[in-house]
Amino acid sequence: MFDRVRLFLGLIRFSHTVFALPFALVAALLAWQREQAFRWPDLVGILACMVTARSAAMAFNRLADRDLDGRNPRTAGRHLPAGTLSVAAVTLFTVVTCAAFLAATGLFLLREPSNPWPAYLALPVLAVVLAYSLTKRFTSLAHFWLGAALALAPVAAWIAVRGVVSWADMTPPLVLGTAVLFWVSGFDLLYACQDADFDRAAGLHSLPARLGVRGALRLAAACHAVTFAALVAFGLATPELGTIYAVGLIPIGALLAYQHAIVSPTDLRRVNDAFFRVNAVISFGLLALVAVQLVVSARL
Repeated sequence: MFDRVRLFLGLIRFSHTVFALPFALVAALLAWQREQAFRWPDLVGILACMVTARSAAMAFNRLADRDLDGRNPRTAGRHLPAGTLSVAAVTLFTVVTCAAFLAATGLFLLREPSNPWPAYLALPVLAVVLAYSLTKRFTSLAHFWLGAALALAPVAAWIAVRGVVSWADMTPPLVLGTAVLFWVSGFDLLYACQDADFDRAAGLHSLPARLGVRGALRLAAACHAVTFAALVAFGLATPELGTIYAVGLIPIGALLAYQHAIVSPTDLRRVNDAFFRVNAVISFGLLALVAVQLVVSARL
C-alpha cells in the first residue's frame, strides 16, 4: 500500500504544492487579521481544498498528456507512459480528488458563521485548474493560464475566510494574485524551454516553441519583473504590512533575478534548480515574511 501511495504522490508531484499553498496562507493570515478571529475550520478547509484541487489538476494533466509524454524523451519515464500506473487507476484518482475538492468547499458551510462562497465558486475554480492541461493544444498563452489558475489560490483563501465583502476589500488578494500569475507564468516559461524543440515538432503551442528559447527567457525575466512590482504594490495596498515586509522584499527580488542568472539559452542544465528550489524558497520566504510582520506589528 505504501508503494502505491508513493507512486501517486510522485504522479502528482506532491512536493510542488509548495508553489501555491504559501500564497493562499499569506492571504488567509491577512484575512484572519482583519476578521480579528482565527478559525480552525478555515485552515482545515483551505488546506483540504488546495491539496485536492492541485492533486486533481496534476492527475488530469498526466491523463491528458500521456501520449505526448510517451513520445517526449524527457517525460517518457512518467508513470502512465512507463506503465507503473494504469489509465483506469489515474482516472479514478482524478474523479475522487475532484469530488473531494467539491466536498472540502462544504466545510465552510459548517463553520460559524457559515460562508457559502467557496461552494458557489467550486465548479468554476475546478474548471479553470483542469482546463490548463488542454491549453497547449490551442494557445501559446498556456503558461499564463497556469499562472492564472495558481493566482486563484490567494483570492480563494481570502474569500474562504472573509466571504465577499466589497471590491475594495478584495484589493490585497487581487494584487497578490497578480504577483502569483506572473511569477508562475515566468517560471513555467523557464521550465518549458526544455521542450521547445519537441513542442515545435509535435505541433504544440508554447511560447518557447514560438519565440525560441532566448525569446522565452527574456519574456520570463519580464514576467518576474512584473512579479516584483506586484509584490511591492501588495505591500502598499495592505496596511497590515510595513517595514519588515518592505526590507524582506530585497532578498526575494534577488532570488527572482538569481534564477535567470543560472539559466541561459545555451545552458538549461540548471532549469530544475531555478524551477523548484529557488521558487520554493521564494514562496515560503514570503509566507514567513508576512507572518513575522504580523506578529511584530501585533506586539508594538
